Amino acid sequence: MTSAKRKIINRSQRQLLLKVISYTILLLFSLLFLFIFSVGTGIFGKIPGKKELSEISNYTASNVYSADNYLLGRYYVENRTNSSLSDIPEFFLNALIATEDARFYKHHGVDTRSTARVLIKTILLNRETGGGSTLTQQLAKNLYPRKNLGILTLPVAKVREIMIARRLEKVYTKSEILQLYLNTVPFGDNTYGIETASLVFFNKQTSRLLPQESAVLVGMLKGNTDYNPARNYDASLKRRNIVLTQMVRYEYLNESEADSLMNLEIKLNYRKLQHDEGPAPYLRAHLARELREWARNNPRPDGSKYNIYTDGLKIYTTIDYELQVAAEEAIRDHLSRLQKEFDAHWKNNEPWKKNPMLARKEILNSRFYEYLAREGLSHEEIIKMMKEPSIRHVFTWQGEKEMKISALDSILHHFQMLQAGLISLESRTGFVKAWVGGINYKYFKYDHVTSYRQAGSTFKPFVYAEALEKGISPCTFYANDSVVYEDYDNWTPRNSDRSYGGYYSMQGALTHSVNTVSAKIIMETGIRNVTNLAKQLGFKGDIPEVPSLALGTGTVSLYELARAYSVFLNKGYLVNPVIIRRIEDQKGNVIFSQGPEISTDTIISKQTAELMTAMLTHVVNRGTASSLRTVYGF
Repeated sequence: MTSAKRKIINRSQRQLLLKVISYTILLLFSLLFLFIFSVGTGIFGKIPGKKELSEISNYTASNVYSADNYLLGRYYVENRTNSSLSDIPEFFLNALIATEDARFYKHHGVDTRSTARVLIKTILLNRETGGGSTLTQQLAKNLYPRKNLGILTLPVAKVREIMIARRLEKVYTKSEILQLYLNTVPFGDNTYGIETASLVFFNKQTSRLLPQESAVLVGMLKGNTDYNPARNYDASLKRRNIVLTQMVRYEYLNESEADSLMNLEIKLNYRKLQHDEGPAPYLRAHLARELREWARNNPRPDGSKYNIYTDGLKIYTTIDYELQVAAEEAIRDHLSRLQKEFDAHWKNNEPWKKNPMLARKEILNSRFYEYLAREGLSHEEIIKMMKEPSIRHVFTWQGEKEMKISALDSILHHFQMLQAGLISLESRTGFVKAWVGGINYKYFKYDHVTSYRQAGSTFKPFVYAEALEKGISPCTFYANDSVVYEDYDNWTPRNSDRSYGGYYSMQGALTHSVNTVSAKIIMETGIRNVTNLAKQLGFKGDIPEVPSLALGTGTVSLYELARAYSVFLNKGYLVNPVIIRRIEDQKGNVIFSQGPEISTDTIISKQTAELMTAMLTHVVNRGTASSLRTVYGF
């Protein structure tokens, strides 16, 4: 073959190769255009328009505050509180931009320099590259989470986020985009937005974040699990220092400032804002029911209903934060000591362990039992399975512990825990200052403030008050002897110390809680008169018309008792307990407010109220309540 022919063939081959390459590139660009066009037309999901984007709203947690403005807890679907850009430290914003989007103020939603690289790699190579998404694109991702489309998930998501980002930039200013981003960005553990993250990890508002704390939170944006300082301290520390290095690179910090910050430890004040944790969980559960009822009966002007879990309401209560914390500590300290005495008394002879069916109600109502019953297992089969040990979390007075224990033994363990309730009521206003419904809300949801129990001797003051109303003097004497009340099934009252004989004045009988005299007083006063007073005071439980009512056989709640006792200090007037002082919407508008609620009619006379106050003071100074002085130092 001649040299000329070889040149012609080589030229033809080159031309063919160029055509193949050109057509291939043209085909690829055509496919890319078709793909982008398909995404833009909504084949893979609707792209929101400007109107929809301009009306962005998200679920916002409602906050519950104490009277002294401490955050008690939240009601939420997504744990989020919106904050204003003016509340966010400049250091945080600089750290965010230096780390996540250095050219944020120069682009229009898309950084073309890095996006070209990312698009090619994700579409052609189907792999995540990182580093290409601007803050606006990340906002688009936060607002419109990615859908699982298999192999097309990443390419479709990237194109959608670019399109949404461009539209966001046309609707919002850069400052508004930053604010939206910081209110929607997830920090893990169902925590959304910078304000909530600040509370969870450092227990402070965003405006009070220190520079090193800001850098920690910005570092978490790369991976809220991998760089969570509560879980992965070392990784979080390294990531924080990378953020500080980026700030030096883009001249937001000088090297000496960054070095000093890098040498600091991460000091967390970690606090999970979950429904069953934090101060006053029983109160918050009770309050949620009241708030839902309020929302049903108090719609917005347009007729729509408030939602305490999504509308970002601010609920200001009457609770005193320090008193609440002290009350919870008092319950814990007192009952943990009593528990030791209780356990020592029953050691190796616990009747509920010898016969587990003594705790039958707890066993049958347990989630484990209910689940197996729904599966069609018999009672015997369920009990057999419940005796098989496994690793479980249990409540102890030393904190939650992980133990290898059967479901049945776990139920019996919790069954033997002593319980108590406490409510502190400001008698003249009705403001509830502390509310402790039990020893641990996570394990024991039953609220002992609102539950009904026999009143015992706490009911006696109302018997004595009615006696005073009927003209019986505190100085009237009664014999301390045992009497059989034949008309009431031959019932005989007994004193707790089994001591009889002699005489007690009405004052003395109340001071020392003498049962025999209390029974005589209710009979002389009239049982029906006492039950009528009980109804006027607001007792809604079973108040039987029998002599034993004087000893407290009627069922009442602690909530009702606290309310009823206010009648003595209020000189005969009854006060209604108040928990909510006011509610504000997201914009700070007051949509509900409440003050003291005192009845306009006297329940007992002023003289009776003053006499009862003096008599009850005597009970504290010299009688059955004297431990308030001798033990607790009041």
